[in-house]
Amino acid sequence: MNGRCSWNERAVELRTIASTSRDGSRLTYVGTLYQFIEKMRLALGVAHATSRRRCKVIPGLTYSTTNDKPLLMDVFLPRKPICTPTPAVLWFHAGAWRQGGRKSDAGAILLATNGFISASIDYRLSTEARFPAAIEDCKAAVRFLRANAATYGIDPEGIGVAGASAGGHLALLVAMAGEEAGLEGRGEWGHVSSHVAAACSWYGPTDFTVGETAFDRRTGRAPMAFLGGTLQGRRDIYLQASPITYVGVKSPPILVIHGKCDEIVPYDQSERMFKACERAGSPAELILVEGAGHDFTPVGGQSPSVTKREIRAKTVQFFVRHLAGSCSADKY
Repeated sequence: MNGRCSWNERAVELRTIASTSRDGSRLTYVGTLYQFIEKMRLALGVAHATSRRRCKVIPGLTYSTTNDKPLLMDVFLPRKPICTPTPAVLWFHAGAWRQGGRKSDAGAILLATNGFISASIDYRLSTEARFPAAIEDCKAAVRFLRANAATYGIDPEGIGVAGASAGGHLALLVAMAGEEAGLEGRGEWGHVSSHVAAACSWYGPTDFTVGETAFDRRTGRAPMAFLGGTLQGRRDIYLQASPITYVGVKSPPILVIHGKCDEIVPYDQSERMFKACERAGSPAELILVEGAGHDFTPVGGQSPSVTKREIRAKTVQFFVRHLAGSCSADKY
């Protein structure tokens, strides 16, 4: 549920402060900080573009249509596939279910540059349609990849999902909620299964029944907008939207990673999910990151116990184990 400003927005804000401040020292400090952020934004843009060149991008595919509006997907094909046919991972973006889009695709690019086919999608946001619209779109996207597996060289039995924050929640819900949950929607490819073989969540909500004020710095704004009200008024919806509701012995393997200083989504959300999987006997891995907040940002002046580089590596390794099988044993 990442609602923070982008580099662009922060740079504009600091430029405005720098141009209006009457305090010379503050002006110098803010101006210097603005210049630093501008350099970082440029560097990140260059790195992102370089990473994209390490895979082939098929942009703007329509994976479903709702109310005459096309829902789009970008597909990333690796230059060096890890296997043939190739396992695929669908990435769901963050943004508190109310903002963002498929161009927030760093997770998809990470996986494509490590040999997986990957995809990033637009899904309906809470400003347009409340739950279950977003999860219906995510499941339709899985069905699209499976239905078109031969076209893109995908292993139809080796499809996984991943996401950050709100996207992590959607990834876990796709993985845990079967057809009996009533979340498939009326999108295309209805005859195709939305089952996935593995799922990874970075700091995503798992159990809304703790109440809306457990989230979003105790304001509850994001889940209330997404779910259409409070727990007291919409308990059935809060239960239906919680991945933990559907955990069972046949649930696919999951990896949940969470910063212990997260004030947007408390880390006990990932702990709850892990313990529920343990009780059910379904495979799960939990990584708690000391000294890290939402988005694994450092908190309290200390370095997180697990670096972002290590988190990315552990994510790739998880999908290698559960999607690629023995064909990749020599590579990782």
